Amino acid sequence: MMRIHQNRYYVFSRFFLVILLFIVILSGILSSCDNREASLSDRDKVKVITTLFPLYDFARHIAGEKAQVEMLMPPGVEPHSFEPKPQDIARLQKTDILIFTGINMEPWVEKILKGLDNKNLIVVDSSNGLRFIPAQEDHDHKHTHTEGDKRDSHDHFIDPHVWLDFDNAQKMADNIFIGLSKKDPGNAALYKKNLEDYKARLVELDSRYKEALKDCKKRVFVGGGHRLFGYIASRYNLRYLSAYGISPDSQPSAKAMASLTRMIKGEGLGYVFVEELISPKVAETLSRETGAGLLILKGAHNLTAEEFTRGITFIDIMNENLKNLKKGLQCP
Repeated sequence: MMRIHQNRYYVFSRFFLVILLFIVILSGILSSCDNREASLSDRDKVKVITTLFPLYDFARHIAGEKAQVEMLMPPGVEPHSFEPKPQDIARLQKTDILIFTGINMEPWVEKILKGLDNKNLIVVDSSNGLRFIPAQEDHDHKHTHTEGDKRDSHDHFIDPHVWLDFDNAQKMADNIFIGLSKKDPGNAALYKKNLEDYKARLVELDSRYKEALKDCKKRVFVGGGHRLFGYIASRYNLRYLSAYGISPDSQPSAKAMASLTRMIKGEGLGYVFVEELISPKVAETLSRETGAGLLILKGAHNLTAEEFTRGITFIDIMNENLKNLKKGLQCP
């Protein structure tokens, strides 16, 4: 009797093992098929590489699921000092579209392109057709630069932070759409719909800025970093002073710091603005000297790794900026 039970147990165990093995093999086959389909799907997508975060965010909203959009610059890196590494150039050899801000923001792009052997690469200069302001302009000086000025001079007198004018941001989105449609005309209608949807969001964002900033008690704000927010000041009729010029590697002179300190006290400003991804030491010094608090105002060149993982968008950043501007400028 015991032997019969043992035989049955043995047979059942063998049967169970065979079934289990079959399930494992089938799961492997299905997984392999899924991976192959995913691989084929990724291979069919347009491969897009952008230099800065705003371009990345514009491109992924316009392209939707039809493109694989990546940033050349890793999250957390300060963009003014970024220089592509050999592995970055290798990525560009295999991509379909490169989108950059303009020669004043990324002067290294021209040199990189000369060395690339990617004859199918479409290069999108997103600054085509934009409005430019001089790098050291207060908003009171209404002089603007033309496209010809930008291309004829590499002297960095153009403020390169063009995406912070939301009208410029819309035109940058237009330029990205043109590049995507040229590479993938079969999906041009989808790209156009996504473009119009995204531009409508930028128009709404611009309207909220205009409404929120029109009746503020203060019409001047101070940044404790490099000259980053000239386009915001120009667009919304504000006066903007920064501790130093366009380069975030600069250091303000003692005379400049004394002048800013007097101005903050004289205007009765309650806050100094500090930007992301660079040292806040200068802003902290101004804060100590004047008693003003610190508020963050982001240029949105790039995200931290944590923000990138959370899926923070350009519009998210601009909404947060508006809250802090309203507080700093004592808006109703």
